[in-house]
Amino acid sequence: MNWMRRLFFAALPALSAGGLFAAETAMTPGQIKGAERVDSVTVPMPGEFFAAIGKLGRPNWVKLVRTGTPAATSSRAQIALVLGTLVADGYIAVEAQDSQGVKNIGKEIINLAKKLNVSQSVLGRSNSLNDFAENNDWSALREELEATQNEVKLDMEEQKDSSLVTLVSLGAWVRGTEIVSGLVEGAYTPESARLLHQPAIIEYLLGQISALPAGLQKEPLIVEIRADLEKSLGYVQPATLTDQNVKDLHQAMVSIVEEITKGSRES
Repeated sequence: MNWMRRLFFAALPALSAGGLFAAETAMTPGQIKGAERVDSVTVPMPGEFFAAIGKLGRPNWVKLVRTGTPAATSSRAQIALVLGTLVADGYIAVEAQDSQGVKNIGKEIINLAKKLNVSQSVLGRSNSLNDFAENNDWSALREELEATQNEVKLDMEEQKDSSLVTLVSLGAWVRGTEIVSGLVEGAYTPESARLLHQPAIIEYLLGQISALPAGLQKEPLIVEIRADLEKSLGYVQPATLTDQNVKDLHQAMVSIVEEITKGSRES
């Protein structure tokens, strides 16, 4: 599977194909090294998305750290989506330099990963996350979170669970976009709003949902997510989103995250 690992870990050039971030943003090629290249679209890892918004002003990351344990669910699809949101939460805790928060989130990521039958190589990363958090090594923590997410996805690919790979990526992107759109909404500027001009990403994610097995596409959670993404596509079409576009996008992302984290869904 070396070719797959190179796909996930390779450093990427500027985002010319996907059109994700306009040149006016402060995101450098070095900052996007963790993005995932998917066909002609580049999907940002949460850490790179947060680094971009951080260049435009220091958010109060401490207030954005979520606490608590994810609600129980028996649905493997929902577990994958929740796991994706937790990866984004891990990056938020790192930005907030909240070592205990990183430990807690890392523990939840590993717990969910176990339910998806990932390998021991993934489970072993829990100790690394704890060690780096103990030493307040924030740079290493960012890299370890990225590696953990990629390792989970690679394990799923090797198990032929490509649908779960899609859902982990979707969960991470939605949670990251919820956070960034909320920050832009709270201090709107045309420059910061350009970060959210992501029609190619949403079109790609909708395509990935359409490629899921028919039975999975019919699950209520997936139906709800698709509907919210379809609405969101209209909000992000302008090169520079208006303040109303940003508000609408943020509310759509809030709605998706709430649906993802709602407990007691059936598998």
